[in-house]
Amino acid sequence: MAKVSQEAKVKQKPKFSSRLVRRCFKCGRRHGFMRAFGICRICFRELANKGEIPGIKKSSW
Repeated sequence: MAKVSQEAKVKQKPKFSSRLVRRCFKCGRRHGFMRAFGICRICFRELANKGEIPGIKKSSW
C-alpha cells in the first residue's frame, strides 16, 4: 500500500505534465499501471480471475 503522503502528492496538479504519476486506485501501486482500467497488473489479474471486470475472461487454448 502506498503511503498517505504519496497519495496526497499524486492528487496535486504537477508543475509539468511529464511529472504526472498514475497510481492504482485499489492498492496505490505506480509500476505496472494499466491506463485503460486504472489499476495495476496485480489487481487486474485478481479482478479478472474473479470475473469482476466486464468483457475480460481468462484465455485458454
